[in-house]
Amino acid sequence: MATGGWDTTTKSTLSQIPLLKTRAGPRDGEAWTQRLKEEYAALIKYMTMNKSNDNDWFRISGSADGTRWTGKCWYIHNLLRYEFDLQFDIPVTYPATAPEIELPQLDGKTPKMYRGGKICLTVHFKPLWAKNCPRFGIAHALCLGLAPWLAAEVPLLVDSGIIKHKDDTPSSVVS
Repeated sequence: MATGGWDTTTKSTLSQIPLLKTRAGPRDGEAWTQRLKEEYAALIKYMTMNKSNDNDWFRISGSADGTRWTGKCWYIHNLLRYEFDLQFDIPVTYPATAPEIELPQLDGKTPKMYRGGKICLTVHFKPLWAKNCPRFGIAHALCLGLAPWLAAEVPLLVDSGIIKHKDDTPSSVVS
């Protein structure tokens, strides 16, 4: 598995997320069902590992057929939690094509995003995904795609005033 350029914590985390074996997408019937079982096992392992390391940062669930995923992700900056809706569809060419992760609330707020709130993963993540197909899955996309994107973008968006914490609204003084 190619992991060049990642810090030791990311490499350690990545090495503990199970690699997937089944090369199947949503059109592949029973093989897709097997792939979904592997996806859920990897996600459960990743979420359990994050919780045990006090690094819990997302919740996600899939549709009954595993083609639509929704949830929440959050990032802590200056001791404040910034929470965002998270969603993506599994492409019909999955796993050859990585899912396009969307944060709709941030649509248009950063140049590192495509229309519809899809985060930009082309330069850093997609080549890594291509090298590791079909072994990478949803948990890997969150670990190596969304997590570093949040770490790079949220502090910039907050510090530039583009996004505000939910508690940063003016309050009226009651006497």
